Amino acid sequence: MTVADAPLARWSVTRSVLSVLVTLGAVAAAAYMGRMMWQAYMAAPWTRDGTVRAYVINVTPQVSGRISELAVKAAQYVRKGDPLLKIDPIDFQIALASAEASVASAKADLANKQAEAERRSRLSSLAVSKEEQQIYTAAADMAAATLRQALSNLDKARLALSRTQIVSPVNGYVTNLVTQAGDYATSGQRALSIVDSDSFWVDAYFEETLLRGIRVGDEARVALMAYPTALEGAVVGIERGIAVPNAESDPSGLATVNPVFTWVRLAQRVPVRIALKDVPPSIVLAAGLTATVSVVPNSASAGARPIVSPATD
Repeated sequence: MTVADAPLARWSVTRSVLSVLVTLGAVAAAAYMGRMMWQAYMAAPWTRDGTVRAYVINVTPQVSGRISELAVKAAQYVRKGDPLLKIDPIDFQIALASAEASVASAKADLANKQAEAERRSRLSSLAVSKEEQQIYTAAADMAAATLRQALSNLDKARLALSRTQIVSPVNGYVTNLVTQAGDYATSGQRALSIVDSDSFWVDAYFEETLLRGIRVGDEARVALMAYPTALEGAVVGIERGIAVPNAESDPSGLATVNPVFTWVRLAQRVPVRIALKDVPPSIVLAAGLTATVSVVPNSASAGARPIVSPATD
């Protein structure tokens, strides 16, 4: 090697050392990131198994009759107290008129029998017997009872007439509407359904191994599959039970135990309720949407209750 080749040799050695150092640094960084991602995936409370839910109100008529008016259409937003449908009131108006007539007749009969009983109560024993006085007094009491029954029937007829007009019990959206004007509504059977727009929440189904990192009051991030914007939320409840197949009984009352044993034990999933905060108007919530939920550990306020066992609760 000549003197002129020495700088080239030193540069070659330096480049080799730098290459090794860069490679080792990249491997170390990759190992560190991999470890952090593994901890985040395995230890942080996070799940893709989330579902948007809401209360669905089944609007059920309390009287039967033909639907004369339908004031809503499918997917329409209604406010509490808005009219939904009206049942033909003619039969109920007739029943109300009949009840009013019965009350009038019962009042007249009571007044007459009370007058008769009063007249006989003032007569001496020479003009009327004690037994006859008792008979007229009892007749007046029976007429009073008949009037009370007629008044009760009148109240019932008025209530039935008022129930022909059905209004929305909540703010929400009419969903899956199949009822039409002219259909026959039957008392006790659902006529239409309303999704309560003030009741949306998310059920996140966390593996049981992650429950120790979740407390009531913890902050949560909810990412809907339909929207890129993450929603803010908070843990408001953790279910304390899920269905256990081996707890079912056969017709004789004995436990039904699955004889198949798998060597891989799958973690059970427990529902955790997430309340949503400040949902933007641009996001259309619908019950059944898929959500990814992550919980911020140890973000609960000091007053929040941790998950405890029944023995220490």
